[in-house]
Amino acid sequence: MSDPAPERPKKSITTNRKARHQYEILETIEGGLVLTGTEVKSLRAGRANLADAYADYRSGEFYLVHAHISPYDQGNRANHEPTRPRKILLHKRQIERFRVKIEQKGLTVVPLGLYFLGPYVKVTLALARGKRVVDRRQDIAKRDADREIRRKFRRDQ
Repeated sequence: MSDPAPERPKKSITTNRKARHQYEILETIEGGLVLTGTEVKSLRAGRANLADAYADYRSGEFYLVHAHISPYDQGNRANHEPTRPRKILLHKRQIERFRVKIEQKGLTVVPLGLYFLGPYVKVTLALARGKRVVDRRQDIAKRDADREIRRKFRRDQ
């Protein structure tokens, strides 16, 4: 029998830190990205930003919109446009499941992070519901209270 495939390490490129603050995360999936050569080289240098990015459903496929991948410094006239829509590679049943949920329930799909899995660039997408300002304040208050409790326990020991 052949040996199982070795685990490929994940190398994080960037994360969308605002997403967990502004949205309630309901479900996550992983998908691939269709990129050009200069985009991959720029990502290897860690030059990406997902702050305003979201996934959009268009004609049976999802696209990553407003994700900023800086132009490659040594790129020539064939360099890429920084905020062009990029196709996300998902299975048809994943696409259909997310499409139904965003149409029926008023949810959205936001990227949580970009990373390398071997030679491939992957994106973690989340099905999310927007938080109201009150919910965000409650989350911050709960986090502060938990932090204070942990501090007290450390002092008492």
